[in-house]
Amino acid sequence: MRLLEIKSKIDEKEFIKTHVLINRFFPNWIRPLDQDVLAVFDPQKNKLLQHGEVIRWIVKDYEGNCLGRIAAFVNKRYKNKGDELPIGGIGFFDCIDKQEVADVLFDTAKKWLGERGMQAMDGPINLGDRDKWWGLLVEGFHPPIYSMNFNPPYYQKLFENYGFKNFYNQICWSLSVAEESNQLEAKFYESHQKFAGNPDFQARHVNKNQLDKFAEDFCAVYNKAWANHSGNKEMAIAQARKLIQSLKPVLDEKLVWFVYHKNEPVVMWINLPDINQIVKHLKGQFGIWAKFKFFLIKTFGTNTNFVGIVYGVVPEFQGSGLDYFMIVEAEKVIKSRTGYKKLELYWQGDFNPKMLNISKNLGGKPFRKLVTYRYLFDRDKPFKRHPVID
Repeated sequence: MRLLEIKSKIDEKEFIKTHVLINRFFPNWIRPLDQDVLAVFDPQKNKLLQHGEVIRWIVKDYEGNCLGRIAAFVNKRYKNKGDELPIGGIGFFDCIDKQEVADVLFDTAKKWLGERGMQAMDGPINLGDRDKWWGLLVEGFHPPIYSMNFNPPYYQKLFENYGFKNFYNQICWSLSVAEESNQLEAKFYESHQKFAGNPDFQARHVNKNQLDKFAEDFCAVYNKAWANHSGNKEMAIAQARKLIQSLKPVLDEKLVWFVYHKNEPVVMWINLPDINQIVKHLKGQFGIWAKFKFFLIKTFGTNTNFVGIVYGVVPEFQGSGLDYFMIVEAEKVIKSRTGYKKLELYWQGDFNPKMLNISKNLGGKPFRKLVTYRYLFDRDKPFKRHPVID
C-alpha cells in the first residue's frame, strides 16, 4: 500500500474519486456536490481553518487502485460537555472492506493528531457545523438527506475493530405529513386551544421578502435557546444574515415558522426541502449546466420530502406548550398548501432526552441512526460517553 498526502488540485480529484469508487455500488448512495466537500478544506471558505489545521490522505495499492481516504483536523473550538482532554477529529473516511487498510488510515491520523497534542480523536465528524458530514451511518441505509454522511454497512466493524467506542448516537426521525388521517397527539390540539384565542401570541411562517427580519428572529431565539448548550456558541446577527441568505435559493416560506409573544420571537421551527432529491441527478457537479439543471428540476419537478433543521424555544416558554401551538398552525398550512409527504427530523443526540421526546410526541419513528465514535490514545484511560444534557 502507498499512503499519499493530498497537496494539489489533482490530488483533490483523487480524494473525491476514492469516495465515488467505494460507494458507487450502493443503490441508495447519493454523490455529494464536489464543491461542498472541497469547501471544508478551503481556508477561503472555511473560517475554522484560521484557528486549526487539516490534512488529508488517500491509500492506493501498487497498481494505482484507490483503497481508502481520510481527513484529520485540529479545531481548537471543538469541545463537548464534560471534555477534559484535547480532542482531534477525523472525517471523510472511506475504505474498502479490509481492516488492514482502515488501520493504516486510522494509525496515520492518530499519529498526526498526537504530534499536535491531541489525546483522543472523534469521528467521523466535520471540520465545521454539526449538521454536515457528521457521524457514521449504522442503521437505516436510506438515501441520505443533503450534506448527510452515507457509508457502506461494513464501516462500523472497521471503526469498532480498531478500538473506537460509541461516544453518542445520532437519531433521525421520520413522519408522514400527507394524509389528513395522520393526526398529531391530542395534547398538541389542547395546547393550540390554550393559545389560539390570545392576541399576545401569533404563529407565522416567514416571508422571503423579509429575510433580514428572519435572520434577526432566528438569532434571537437561537441565542436564548441553544447558545449555552454543549458545542454551541452565540450567533452574531451578521452570521445569521449570511446563513439565511445562503438558504434563500432553496427556502420554502411555508416550512419556516416562528411564534411571537407581543411581537417578540420566542419559538422557531426551521425546515428545508430535501434538495438531495435534486442533487442526486447532478453527479457531484455544480457548474453552469448543473445549476441550470438544478433550477429546472426545482421549478418543474416534485419534491416530496422536507427536513427539520433547527427547533428552539426560549427558556421562559419551555414546557408551556407554545411550540405545540406553532406545530398545529404549521400542520394546517403544510397539509393544505404544499405537496410534501414526509418530514425527516435531522439528527438528535441520545444525550438530549428533551429533543428526543419532542420527536416522539410529534409521532416520529426512528428512521436512521448514526454514531459519533471516540478513540482514546491512552488505552488504559476509562472511556466515558457524552453526558446527558438537561
